[in-house]
Amino acid sequence: MDITIYPGRLSGTINAPASKSCAHRILICAALGDSPREILCGEVGLDVQATIACLNALGATITKTNTGFHVEPVSQVPTKALLPCGESGSTLRFLLPIAGALGVDATFLMDGRLPQRPLSPLWEEMERMGCHLSRPTEQTILCTGKLLPGNYRLDGGVSSQFISGLLFAGMIQPDIIVEILGDLQSAPYVELTRQIIALTPLQVEGDWSNAAFFLGANTLGSRIQVTGLSPASVQGDKAVTELLGRTTVSARDVPDLIPILAVVAAFRGGCVFTDTARLRLKESDRAEAIGSMLTALGGKWDASHDTLTVHPVPLTGGVVDARNDHRIAMAAAIAATACTGPVTILGGQCVQKSYPSFWDDFKALGGKL
Repeated sequence: MDITIYPGRLSGTINAPASKSCAHRILICAALGDSPREILCGEVGLDVQATIACLNALGATITKTNTGFHVEPVSQVPTKALLPCGESGSTLRFLLPIAGALGVDATFLMDGRLPQRPLSPLWEEMERMGCHLSRPTEQTILCTGKLLPGNYRLDGGVSSQFISGLLFAGMIQPDIIVEILGDLQSAPYVELTRQIIALTPLQVEGDWSNAAFFLGANTLGSRIQVTGLSPASVQGDKAVTELLGRTTVSARDVPDLIPILAVVAAFRGGCVFTDTARLRLKESDRAEAIGSMLTALGGKWDASHDTLTVHPVPLTGGVVDARNDHRIAMAAAIAATACTGPVTILGGQCVQKSYPSFWDDFKALGGKL
């Protein structure tokens, strides 16, 4: 689905979509719990739907209700399971250790760029501790065996999702102890996992990551009120309110904010983004995709392996390939509100990964599609 947007500021009120990060974690904890739960949750995207499908395959029963989801926890663990992860890195990295802790012979199905995204050192640590992992095909992973109790050691510099996956496995095998080696990237996400495991909240809060696009639009002249966001949230992307307009930003803990921050930087004085190497491991090579988006819209930038510099050159418009990356598509849409000419986004349907109603909300705020 290709979408053309014409310049024009947005105004009005929208409710923040359900937090993808929280929804994954709350549904997993409820599925591994000891009693049925009613989870209050707004609309979820394809990534969370993939997690639900995998949890159901592992023996839980999660059904949609008018207000969210009814969760019947795992009662009988299947011997074998087929787990459709779609393109969701969170689903794969969370559910691999869970399947290992349950002792299920699990086949994980992967789509899009997911087969190319890294699983080391989680892969090696799971094999060291009782599981056998293999790749029967490019799009599948087979996990057999059962995770042993003991100390698990993981480098924290690749993905915090590896840590979170093992913390979830610890709900099944309490003697799993996770030791983080080196510097932990995206530390707020691990804290979010710890908090949800401890509390298992019954409501999925609003998503700061996706609300960030509309908050960014406000710095470009729009007047949008986003409701449903918790100021007390431990979501790392709550930091967007402090980072908009800065001229130096580390992507270390907020990799998902960089697309919208880069758009804002082009119009508002430029910015040097550091610690960007991990952006290359997202749904797209997100560092390159951001640069390509800026070039297509008339911006200027340069990059090294771990740095992206956006120069203060206001964007004019053009054609952006979203690269099947929801955050690139949404960032380009917000850029369009302040460009001098129209912006065409190729593959705009990719917003369904995290924010299926994004285009509806965009139009409701006066977006000119």
